[in-house]
Amino acid sequence: MVSQRTKTLWAKKRNDNGRELWLPLLVHLIDTQNVINYLYLHWLNDGQRTFLRQGFDTDDDAVVQRLIKFIGFIHDIGKATPAFQTKKSYRFNPAPELDQELIERLIQSGFTDLDQVYLAEPNKSPHTVAGEALLAYWGVPETISAIIGGHHGKPLRKNEHPQGQLNNYEKNYWQVDSSSGEISLKWQSVQEELFEEALRSSGYSDISEIPQMIPKPQAVVIEGLLIMADWLASTEYSDDQVELFNLFPLTTTYDGIDTQTRFQNAMITWERTSRWSPQRIIDGKELYAKRWGFTNVRPVQGKMTDAIGNLQDPGIIIVEAPMGIGKTEIALAAAEQLAGQKGLSGVFIGLPTQATTNAMFSRVKEWTDSIAQDENITLDIQLQHGKRALNKEYRRLPRAQTIMDDETEKDYLSSTGQVVIDSWFNGKKSILTNFVVATIDHLLLMGLKQKHLFLRHLSFSGKVVIIDEVHAYSAYMNSYLQKTLEWLGVYGVPVVVLSATLPKDKRNELIKAYLKGHSGKRKPKLAPENWQENEAYPLLSMTDGDQLIQITDFPPMTEQKLQVVREDIDNESLISEITCLLEKGGIAGLIVNTVQRAQELAQLATKIAPHLPTIIVHSRFVAADRALIEDKLQSLIGKHGKRPDKLLVIGTQVLEQSLDIDFDVMFTDIAPMDLLLQRAGRLHRHTLQRPQAFTTPKLYVLGISKYGNYGDGNEAVYGKYLLKKTDYFLPAEITLPTDISHLVQVVYDTSTNDEVPKLTDDYEHFRKKITEKENAAQTFQIGKPWMGKSLHGWLDYDAGNLSDERANAAVRDIEETLEVIVTRASRTGDELVDGQKLENLSSEIIAEQTVQLPRVFSLDNKKIEKTIAKLEEQTAMHYPHWQQDSWLRGMLALRLDSNNQALLDDYQLTYLPDLGLSYKKVEQ
Repeated sequence: MVSQRTKTLWAKKRNDNGRELWLPLLVHLIDTQNVINYLYLHWLNDGQRTFLRQGFDTDDDAVVQRLIKFIGFIHDIGKATPAFQTKKSYRFNPAPELDQELIERLIQSGFTDLDQVYLAEPNKSPHTVAGEALLAYWGVPETISAIIGGHHGKPLRKNEHPQGQLNNYEKNYWQVDSSSGEISLKWQSVQEELFEEALRSSGYSDISEIPQMIPKPQAVVIEGLLIMADWLASTEYSDDQVELFNLFPLTTTYDGIDTQTRFQNAMITWERTSRWSPQRIIDGKELYAKRWGFTNVRPVQGKMTDAIGNLQDPGIIIVEAPMGIGKTEIALAAAEQLAGQKGLSGVFIGLPTQATTNAMFSRVKEWTDSIAQDENITLDIQLQHGKRALNKEYRRLPRAQTIMDDETEKDYLSSTGQVVIDSWFNGKKSILTNFVVATIDHLLLMGLKQKHLFLRHLSFSGKVVIIDEVHAYSAYMNSYLQKTLEWLGVYGVPVVVLSATLPKDKRNELIKAYLKGHSGKRKPKLAPENWQENEAYPLLSMTDGDQLIQITDFPPMTEQKLQVVREDIDNESLISEITCLLEKGGIAGLIVNTVQRAQELAQLATKIAPHLPTIIVHSRFVAADRALIEDKLQSLIGKHGKRPDKLLVIGTQVLEQSLDIDFDVMFTDIAPMDLLLQRAGRLHRHTLQRPQAFTTPKLYVLGISKYGNYGDGNEAVYGKYLLKKTDYFLPAEITLPTDISHLVQVVYDTSTNDEVPKLTDDYEHFRKKITEKENAAQTFQIGKPWMGKSLHGWLDYDAGNLSDERANAAVRDIEETLEVIVTRASRTGDELVDGQKLENLSSEIIAEQTVQLPRVFSLDNKKIEKTIAKLEEQTAMHYPHWQQDSWLRGMLALRLDSNNQALLDDYQLTYLPDLGLSYKKVEQ
């Protein structure tokens, strides 16, 4: 039993338009205990509960559940202190009368002179630290008390000792500088009452029954669960304003609150989607018919799916297969197989770019629709990247609804079997959504020291993880990827990796990183002979426990001979050659390595061949214009497109990844071998009737004037080392898909360096840059899973409280760029470049008009600051109301004149809807 004095302590308070509201501390502790217990039993999946039990070396769920309940109740014990109870209301919502009323109640309950107490440094004992200090004082093991100290997102530093709190700041805990005075004993009494109630309500009869040690990985997941439970138990209303855990009028006492009914009603309101509980898949091939209507599964797909289904303890699965073979379907089928086997309830799919992520989102949405309809459940999904608000398909998704009454419940039940967005899972909570399609940085953030990282680990500990286009990640990002895989290995969650052009060294590093976490050793206990040198293609590499399995004996695939032609010609000759080739019809792709070169070629094509339809696509279009261009390309040369007689498509690297389009002939600037092969994957991609001149696929490789000279632009993008090796090993004919792996391996394998002339200096430069990137990536990475006893120090020297954009950038080694909204001045009111008046448009539409400025404006911090200052001045002058708009706040405007031009620093910028944003130096 708890005393009346304990019931008087407060946890939350605020003034709501004159209504004085409070929440008794005891109510919040019970709420959080109820919520975390519910989340453990009903929100965590079987796989996560199994993982937690492993940390306690038990098969008994009750052992873990007791500790979960104890932590949920005791988490805010640090609020039962003078340092917290004398806190004033938040300064942005002052409520002095409410503060005084609560202090008087505490005085009346026995805390004499509390209104007179002066605490010199109350901020030295925040309630998280105070809670950990009290638990340590009572003898709770550090691995548990550290969870309490870190439940606001960051645990104590490695060298901080909470025990010193009670000696150095006694008044913060007991109102006086003594632990034995009358008033001090009253504070100790309420604190001990709450501690005893935490033990009793959790099923413990004594402190000695609390586990003596929790391994760090399990502690990380429990910390994440506690943060989630605390946030949920602190949510007063749902987004549709239905009560959850609301505050009460001051006239309401603890005894007048029915905590059980309050909890039950809140959870009915909160849980608006279903928890996916897939069954074990008996026949994997049936999935292809059920999900995609495939009556004939490709042999490669069928064999890989069968092999994955036979795994006993699946770990990392690496699928290496040609472009267009159906790797996405293999991965999604595997997700169902693996989730069913491991008892998981979600899937994360990570991709290299926003464009590839948007394309994948459509496919995953169709897949989840099929699951929801099959099982008659409502599933939640998230698209995660910086421009998701502009994705029309995502915006059209319905929002999850609260069941409010009988009539509403009928409507809700009739709409099950659908995929929705649950708005409670927003901000830092969004990663907790069951199904997430995101740019890869949202996975790599698992390795970045950042506040509330525990939530991300909680999420990924319960999902199948799919990583697409893994070859596209740099050395810097790979460092984060390996750290992430190590932790995923600890959690035992399956990871499916997809690539068409994966160097074997990178494959080996991915396997070793996962195994290091899963079994503590970087190499498998059992593996095929020479597994690290395997160049078979297609290739399926899988870990089953600490064993590595490699499947190589796939049925023969249809082979295609690709002719390779090297050319070193000027731009005019290039456009003339393409024009001649297309004289009798055909679709040509021209992929170059810089935006500026793409624009120059497009302008030249308009001049030399005005009657040749030409489309240009690159990263420097307004987002809305680029979406229109990509939609147009899909409608013309996509899988089901209506192909025109002739067309020239000029683009940058965006063409090699994001679009499922098909060219009759392709020209490309030289690039590393794997990227050339990726680009060639858009050549004769689909089975269709082609013009007579293009029955044999032909790849023209540009920019090789002589060995070792590839032009400043190409060398700036890719460096000489890989370009030299590609140049040396690139054959005149490539047999697809047979040659893909060999060509990739021979370029990326350093053992072939001696075969390539004049390579030593270039390799040393390449290796130095790789080492620099790998070292730089270590700066803010979390430690090894087993490093240190408790959570203390886990986030020491973190990256700080970064915005989402800056956190994402921290795990990519991309150079900082500036983004602006493009508008145009007009005598009749400012407008978009297409003539629509701003005054007639929603803020959401205006926010879509963003484009990245050329890199020349962000070469260094000084240049960035100068550019931002100029644009901020311009934005404040012409669009001051943007700062009060949720869509436009903080955005920068690039205001063009009536000729679609603007002067910024020493450059003239021009924006044209069919060319994008270009620039040129203005001579002084």
